[in-house]
Amino acid sequence: MAEHEYTLPRAEFDKPVKILIVVAPFYRDIADNLIAGATAEIEATGGIFEIAEVPGALEIPTAIGIAERMANFDAYVALGCVIRGETTHYDTVCNDSSRGITLLGLQGLCIGNGILTVENRAQAEVRADPKAMNKGAGAAAAALHLVALARKWGGPRKGVGFKPATDDIQIAGATKGKPIA
Repeated sequence: MAEHEYTLPRAEFDKPVKILIVVAPFYRDIADNLIAGATAEIEATGGIFEIAEVPGALEIPTAIGIAERMANFDAYVALGCVIRGETTHYDTVCNDSSRGITLLGLQGLCIGNGILTVENRAQAEVRADPKAMNKGAGAAAAALHLVALARKWGGPRKGVGFKPATDDIQIAGATKGKPIA
């Protein structure tokens, strides 16, 4: 029996979606292909985007968390490539970047994870090819579908993510307006 993959129809929106693409361009050619796929998918829905570069895949969840607190995006696309090397660093980077993205998603952020985790460069090239399997486009499509669900189910987020309930920050042992002795 042949395997059949199903792809959801492209998400549609009444008002444009603003997306932040956070990319770790360690393998520049792979990253550029992932970006090409993601931006084409976003533009196909009438969305707009910004791109932020970070040093590596481990910094992607942190950058998304900062953007969620300090900017105004509907969704995020995480892009990068981790190729297995000779040490266990590969496992740490793959697991921790994925875990960070998952935790942000569970807090209500709409994130498409397009961080490739592969055994070799050839696998990465196939998965980043803009004319074929491009996982950058798939990650953007995932983020867009999550935005569509969020808009379907309700209004703006309240108390989700890293935003404090108030602007007052209380430090243990301090009283409002008085320094800690």
